[in-house]
Amino acid sequence: MNNDLKNRLVMVAKRIGMLILLVVACGVSAWAQNAQLQIANLDKLADRASETVEVNLDKKLLQLAAKFLNSNNPTEAKVKELVNGLEGVYVRVFEFDQPGEYTASDVESLRSQLQGWSKIVGVRSRKQGENVDVHIKYNGDAILGLAIIAADPKTLTVVNIVGPIDLEKLSQLEGQFGIPSLNLDKPKIKVR
Repeated sequence: MNNDLKNRLVMVAKRIGMLILLVVACGVSAWAQNAQLQIANLDKLADRASETVEVNLDKKLLQLAAKFLNSNNPTEAKVKELVNGLEGVYVRVFEFDQPGEYTASDVESLRSQLQGWSKIVGVRSRKQGENVDVHIKYNGDAILGLAIIAADPKTLTVVNIVGPIDLEKLSQLEGQFGIPSLNLDKPKIKVR
């Protein structure tokens, strides 16, 4: 894997981590049920993309992965707790050589599945052409799922987390595993 691709994947992971931490700021625990999006419909974009990332981790695979985490390591133990309750993690990243190689209807097919979900974050950058949306599906006070759609002219990223997410525990992983340290509780003061 070349350094440019590695850097791009690290950047995508950091963006996803930052968006997940924004959800942490809501301070809600989650319990999962049916909140899985149909993102396999996007796989047709792989033929046009120069780089693709596909992650399909159902409950069985997540439990298998959790077995390899060391319960004696405090950080890995926290990750193990988070992973054990999830029903699935599904990710698609399509990177294109030129703008316009995916269409607005591709993104709209995802957004149409989010009816009944709550949009908690929406970022638009006309200058960069970047759009990021974070949606949560609720049932009462319980969160059933999390969906992130990040689109710019040359990249489309979709993350769907299904299952109980203890957001308090997730916040303890800030600064690790590619999740950026946001220092949400520490005010930043600029001194001149």
